[in-house]
Amino acid sequence: MFNFGSRDLAIDLGTANTVVYLKDRGIVIEEPSVVALEYGNGPAKVRAVGADAKLMLGKTPANVKTIRPLRAGVIADLEVAEQMIKHFMGKATGGRRIGGRMKVVLCVPSGSTSVERRAIRDAATNAGASEVRLIEEPMAAAIGAGLPVIDPVGSMVIDIGGGTTEVGVISLQGLAYSRSVRVGGDKMDEAIMSYIRRAHNLQIGEATAERVKKAFGLARPPVDGKGATIAVKGRDVERGVPRELSITQAELANAVAEPVGQIVHSVREALEHIQPEIAADIIDEGITMTGGGSLLAGLDAVIADETGLPVRVAGDALHCVALGAGRTLEEGVYRGALQTA
Repeated sequence: MFNFGSRDLAIDLGTANTVVYLKDRGIVIEEPSVVALEYGNGPAKVRAVGADAKLMLGKTPANVKTIRPLRAGVIADLEVAEQMIKHFMGKATGGRRIGGRMKVVLCVPSGSTSVERRAIRDAATNAGASEVRLIEEPMAAAIGAGLPVIDPVGSMVIDIGGGTTEVGVISLQGLAYSRSVRVGGDKMDEAIMSYIRRAHNLQIGEATAERVKKAFGLARPPVDGKGATIAVKGRDVERGVPRELSITQAELANAVAEPVGQIVHSVREALEHIQPEIAADIIDEGITMTGGGSLLAGLDAVIADETGLPVRVAGDALHCVALGAGRTLEEGVYRGALQTA
């Protein structure tokens, strides 16, 4: 039996953000998955991690580089990921020395390979965890959203993160079907950046694209065909000077149409593969959306129109995966969802 103590953690190691849950305390950290490294004589030194590092994105001097060590939900840079995990583990435990018998539950994409899972486990172990268990993100999201994952009832969850969209159908604490597609909030940001460069000859940064998406983004064009107008600042591609322009919400909706279409396609594909009895349950229960990407305005309505099913966004969509992983620390009934790497 995998028993947990008061210093044990559940970590939603996301492409965009890392959320850490401390047993008996709840969520104690929510910061961007970004590390700033300073290069000089000798090995690179960690300059900043998390929120402080994100503030440096696109604004660093030549000897400082900002790195996002995860791409599409899996580790792309093992050494930097270890540094980031170690920082967050230490911060979550109040700066006390990491070691002893600290156990960690880590969330992984359902479509990650055994090699990718071992990399995540090794990063946490090297950062100081004595034991590591994994939980697949659709299962953690379903638990965190309060779906009846233990019961013989089919539930469907769509978790849209920064790097991946996880579609899972859960029954009896197992995944009856799961699909992981490498499209999420980051792809939407890239689509906005590409559209503005192509249509307006203006190059904007990731932070600007993300800010515009969160504040004004729509999953489909507004009824009036235009919507609100947003000011965007960047660098003119042809003239090489700073410039500001205005774009409409309709343009933003057109920019993200492709990633939104990919998400809808993955949902329809999941519905085509599930068992008839589970399909009957989903007609009654509907589809639950979690993750930061699910907060894109109108995305729930687009999926509802395409599937003909009721769709709701979970109450605390941003934290459902971390909360679900955290409940495995608190409630033994959910520990059957935990896996080794």
